[in-house]
Amino acid sequence: MAKVAFIGLGVMGFPMAGHLKTKGGHEVTVYNRTTAKAESWVEKFGGALGTTPAEAARDADFVFTCVGNDDDLRSVTTGPGGVLESMKPGAILIDNTTASAEVARELQEAAREKGVAFIDAPVSGGQAGAENGVLTVMCGGDEDTFAKAKPVINAYARMVGLMGAVGAGQLTKMINQICIAGLVQGLAEGIHFGKKAGLDIEKVVEVISKGAAGSWQMENRHKTMAKSQYEFGFAVDWMRKDLGIVLNEAKRNGATLPVTALVDQFYGEVQKLGGHRWDTSSLLARLEK
Repeated sequence: MAKVAFIGLGVMGFPMAGHLKTKGGHEVTVYNRTTAKAESWVEKFGGALGTTPAEAARDADFVFTCVGNDDDLRSVTTGPGGVLESMKPGAILIDNTTASAEVARELQEAAREKGVAFIDAPVSGGQAGAENGVLTVMCGGDEDTFAKAKPVINAYARMVGLMGAVGAGQLTKMINQICIAGLVQGLAEGIHFGKKAGLDIEKVVEVISKGAAGSWQMENRHKTMAKSQYEFGFAVDWMRKDLGIVLNEAKRNGATLPVTALVDQFYGEVQKLGGHRWDTSSLLARLEK
């Protein structure tokens, strides 16, 4: 058992912190910008509540962050009252935010100055994966730090991999989002085509999902997509944030991502339809408008 702090209790962080308490058996202190959410977490799982990130992180062996974007991350780590104000030397800061590789390297330097180790550890698996404790975690950091952190991260994960130095976790998550964007657009077009052709989508997917076209998206989203239901999983606004990070990194490293750029534009059209909080499978909605 370790002393753990968890900063950020959104749809992902709330259950992830819960698994650290219940499955991991750790002593957990939480902080959330909206205090009511933190109070709700403590009521459900026990543990303690910090009034600032720094207070939550004081004396912790491991500090987790899971917030919205680069600026949010800076606010709770290097900003006033951030976790690096109070983290003890030898502690490990683990960031589960999907953010830029640049901010990951920035935080590594800030942590090093405090004698703190750092791992960027974005996750994949969505809200359901967080709630069921079966997330995929892509880590960037040194091997010794990873070896210490992995047994703790395992509480909310089914796959934890070290991808390279700090920043490599975020870069791997970018690849994850690139692949998802193309898969969902292909699935949306396939369902749209099938409907226009008068086929039974359920029968079609039952067959093709067992062949080369099969994917997690197909298995888990085709039924709701066929019914024009888009209230499941990762929101369009968050996907656009992630794809923006991807496209900015591609400008920096020279990668050519025509499909990713196009799908990002398509998600912009979904937003104009009012689909900001629809899930990513709502690419079908723009084809059926």
